[in-house]
Amino acid sequence: MAPSEPTPTHDARAADALHGFVARHPRLLVLSGAGLSTASGIPGYRDETGAWRGRQPIQLKEFLGSTLARQRYWARSLHGWPVVAQAAPNPAHYALARLAEAGHVRQLVTQNVDGLHQRAGSGDVIELHGNIGQVICLACRTNHARADIQAVLVAENPHFAERAAARSAEPAPDGDADLEVENFETFRIPTCRNCGGMLKPDVVFFGENVPLERVDAARRALEQADALLVVGSSLMVFSGYRFCVLASQWGKPIAAVNLGHTRADPLLSLKVRQPCSEALTGLLERLGLGQKAGAVLDA
Repeated sequence: MAPSEPTPTHDARAADALHGFVARHPRLLVLSGAGLSTASGIPGYRDETGAWRGRQPIQLKEFLGSTLARQRYWARSLHGWPVVAQAAPNPAHYALARLAEAGHVRQLVTQNVDGLHQRAGSGDVIELHGNIGQVICLACRTNHARADIQAVLVAENPHFAERAAARSAEPAPDGDADLEVENFETFRIPTCRNCGGMLKPDVVFFGENVPLERVDAARRALEQADALLVVGSSLMVFSGYRFCVLASQWGKPIAAVNLGHTRADPLLSLKVRQPCSEALTGLLERLGLGQKAGAVLDA
């Protein structure tokens, strides 16, 4: 049974505690969140208390039901997408890939949509919320590369593109931006090149359910794991928190690497309050794994 309070780790003891957790539980399910990618320059949704930073993201119902909402979304995305497109994996991404290569990670599940785990060398990643690099037609289901859609947005919206080039809007999570203009009604939204249908980023919007096959795949992986390691997530969204609830019900220990509050704090056996890169590279050192080929762990 997990203790009522997670073990506090604020100093050098943190790396020892995390190493001990991994050593005792050689088959980990790792669940990653937005805090893992902030060091790559991609803003997170929440602060260290778990509260929203800025405005809340668009809801699925709003996106589907309002042309103006879609115009506003794609205008902001024109500004925000380059931040994700140009982001590079950071030491934490490479460390998780190295841990998996060494056999310590049975399955990597991520709430992130940036694709940085795969670019760092992780394979067989369950992307709970999809991948922002892809866009799907809701009519004919044709897939489009988000980079191709960006070219269309720029070509058809030169005024907005000029503002984007000048970086006039602050980036927001997942390719969004804090863009304020008087009128979005002039913005030309992209349509499917195949059928002219409505396009939507191939990600799970707020208010949308995670596809059941992804949940089931992660659940099966958790059943076969020795423990759950959460990295960089406040777990405020149920899509990730559910796996902490399941792990607790099944008697599997849970550790978290996160600077701030998490929804699962009462369920944790161990909490490491360190930046993800610092905690995970320290873990590699204690495991004698060094760095994965091609990775720059001190970037």
